[in-house]
Amino acid sequence: MTRTSSRGPGRWWSGSRAGRAVCALLLACLAAVTPAAAHAGPGTAPVQSITVDGAGTGRVFDGIGAISGGGGTSRLLVDYPEPQRGQILDYLFKPGYGASLQILKVEIGADTNSSNGAEPSHMRTRDKVDCDRGYEWWLMKEAQKRNPRIGFYGLAWGAPGWFEGGFWSADNVAYLTEWLGCADRHGLDIDYLGGWNEKGWDAAWYGDLKKALVNSGHGDVKVVAADNAGWDVATDMKQDPAFDAATDVVGIHYPCSAVHCSSSQDALDLGKPLFASESGWNNYLTGATRLAAEMNHEYVDSRITAFINWPAVYAWYPTVQMQGSGLLQANEPWSGHYELGPTLWTIAQTAQFTRPGWRYVDAASGYLDGGGTYVTLRSPGPDPQYTTVFETTGATEPQSVSVTPTGRLPRGALHRWSTTLESTDPADWFVRGTDVRAGAKAAHAVTLAPGTVTTLTTMPGGKGPAATTAPAARPMALPYRDTFDSYRTTDTARYLSDMEGAFEAARCTPAPEAAAGSRGTGKCLRQVITTEPTKWSRVASPLTLTGDSRWTDYTVSARTRIAGTGTASLLGRVVNQVNNVGTGRVNVWQGYYLGLSADGTWSLKVLAPDRTTRILASGSLPGPGADTWHRLSLGFSGDTITARVDGAEVARVTDATYDHGQTGLALDSYTTSEFDDLRVAP
Repeated sequence: MTRTSSRGPGRWWSGSRAGRAVCALLLACLAAVTPAAAHAGPGTAPVQSITVDGAGTGRVFDGIGAISGGGGTSRLLVDYPEPQRGQILDYLFKPGYGASLQILKVEIGADTNSSNGAEPSHMRTRDKVDCDRGYEWWLMKEAQKRNPRIGFYGLAWGAPGWFEGGFWSADNVAYLTEWLGCADRHGLDIDYLGGWNEKGWDAAWYGDLKKALVNSGHGDVKVVAADNAGWDVATDMKQDPAFDAATDVVGIHYPCSAVHCSSSQDALDLGKPLFASESGWNNYLTGATRLAAEMNHEYVDSRITAFINWPAVYAWYPTVQMQGSGLLQANEPWSGHYELGPTLWTIAQTAQFTRPGWRYVDAASGYLDGGGTYVTLRSPGPDPQYTTVFETTGATEPQSVSVTPTGRLPRGALHRWSTTLESTDPADWFVRGTDVRAGAKAAHAVTLAPGTVTTLTTMPGGKGPAATTAPAARPMALPYRDTFDSYRTTDTARYLSDMEGAFEAARCTPAPEAAAGSRGTGKCLRQVITTEPTKWSRVASPLTLTGDSRWTDYTVSARTRIAGTGTASLLGRVVNQVNNVGTGRVNVWQGYYLGLSADGTWSLKVLAPDRTTRILASGSLPGPGADTWHRLSLGFSGDTITARVDGAEVARVTDATYDHGQTGLALDSYTTSEFDDLRVAP
């Protein structure tokens, strides 16, 4: 995600009455230059007439999608039990059921943080490919089961550290073509492939990528440039014929402010599809108003033909940034609880009643006289269908419109669906209204309430069972324990979410000379990344999180073996991710840290809300900390914190900075240090 100025106003607007008033005023000004509305007569409300030409022209519609990426955004969805996991997937991907997503964009992982976590790489060395790491292959296959026509889009946020020449290198071209080969092995056809998420572009590299795609048998994969904010990339394409020839789609991130979407004559002149290849970033409960306006404005203002929401689902821990973003919430796999909101149903208002390959009707898309916008799309073929979507986020009063089909379009009744965007009542989301029958001269008249999205369509649609059937939310039960023995080698352990690096199940390394406390059998959790990746965001070193942020008084403990050098830490009462710590702009997690170093020194620290680090206690063991197994333990009881190493109490302090939070494991460098027998007791 790009932190652009469009987001600040967007968040202010979506939650501020004053902001909505400004929106209404500006859109009213825009409406003043649209064709005059038809008036029914003195003393009656004006009716805006919209004629849908069955042969009307406009750009080809490329779809409505969402992103699983930007770092572990779908991580906890994988661990959900059935039937809840299947229900969530249905709400995302099953046509005519929920969001009915038409595009799924996924991260090409690189074992490095890309906002909300780190996703595994398929090539950790130059000479070895593993096509089974991570969950994106699983998610794509689940999406395809539900919608065989769904489009797939791959994009990298980071890159492995072994590349020679950095990200814009021949190594990366090979890396991406190998990823496409993995997709082939999983029976997945990738439709779109991007470069580097929000890190600029290298025109010559895109040419090399295009050649490699053709040579590897993937010439049908469309290249998207450049997954950045702003339209400068289109100007570069216009001025560079080779760059233009190498790309198929112009992909822009967050092109909209609160009330308007940017456009570019250079981009329009290229004749390529224009995508909002990352947009949205709305809360699943409160973001529907912003989303409804944005989806329509992107075509009306900018002729953007695909909208891809970040993210698909809020399935990460609430201690990690940008909480609540997504089309639904699913971050409590231990209970199976999940929640829907109006944001998902706002997506459904368009996605259920359109198909990629339809065409916008420009003459039937524009600004509503009373505030808001509308877009119309029609299907190809001899018996076309059509859909008109209205959003009235800029309106303050009800307004009347009529829709009249012409040409070969059907003249019968139109199905009506509507969502009240700021309602907290599920009964107001995606409501099937009375069909709108044709009146005089085939006109279909409706009244649109302010603050709604309404769809008139010839297409069928539906709504899956209400998510009230999901289990109730509850904290993760204690005691909790994971010995890591039950996993296959290289598996990600249940409920652990890597923020940087890769923590995997592996055969334990015994201590030298079978020293006391060594483990020569069984499996452990090993951090396997030894070369610092090409990073997208600044997370200093490997770290993984687990547990429930609502836990208060508990004792967490784990064995650790430091591989030669560095420090291993046990975390407790972790509450939040913070950015811009010190001058290095590093992302870290607020909470308590018990660290043991290779030389046998230990420390108990707290990263405070003011982003300073305080040492609460420190000391040394009688022997070394490296290459042998030690058990670290942190106990919390009210404001009393107890630290133990190998069962011996080394510190008991009083500190009231945090009274709740989850747990974690961390290293200060990219070593193959291990953890084992993680326990949390009440």
